[in-house]
Amino acid sequence: MKKTMIVSGGYEPHRPHEAAKRVKAMLETVGHTVDLFDSLAVYDEADLTQYDLIVPNWTLGEMSVATSKKLWDAVASGVGLGGFHGGMVDGFRGNERFRFIVGGAYAAEPGGIRDYNVAVVLPDDPIMRGVADFDHHSEQYYLHVDPAVEVLARTTFTADPHPWLEGVSMPVVWKKRFGLGRVFFSALGHFPEELDHPSIGTILLRGLDWATRSPALQSNQTGT
Repeated sequence: MKKTMIVSGGYEPHRPHEAAKRVKAMLETVGHTVDLFDSLAVYDEADLTQYDLIVPNWTLGEMSVATSKKLWDAVASGVGLGGFHGGMVDGFRGNERFRFIVGGAYAAEPGGIRDYNVAVVLPDDPIMRGVADFDHHSEQYYLHVDPAVEVLARTTFTADPHPWLEGVSMPVVWKKRFGLGRVFFSALGHFPEELDHPSIGTILLRGLDWATRSPALQSNQTGT
């Protein structure tokens, strides 16, 4: 059994606690024991190294230098870190260590809720295997991305509403290494029910499990 912690809160329109329950149920199907927390204090109070995976699900909020150093040490030692949408990439805007671990940062969602396409970049990667390009109706995140991440899927912006963004190709799903740890991020999942989308749910479950220390799906995920 793998032990996972999900820390949820922050920006309430994202309905973080509802999303956390969905992610908990998903991970339990592959043998994870999941602890849900609704306070950022757990990062300071808990022994983070007892977990195999940490899922930050807290848009905005503040994280101290000391706390981010503790999280840094845990991930670098082998604890996985994985998350989705603003709960991870738009968390703790004032903490550069957290952004460095994640591999990217939220910048905008031009046009708000809109139709866009998600294009698979690495179809043979174990996380993406069998997932075809698909259309989605949600926020299309514009991100500042670490060039060291391994991009698994992208989206392309149109001229609406900003003509200068036409043709810009933006990473939407990625993974990376951080010391001995693995980090996974998907920009998909503005509302909790989006996680029920077959492709989005599959990508998230596989990605989170891949990030886990000794993932439960190891036999099906032999990629780096």
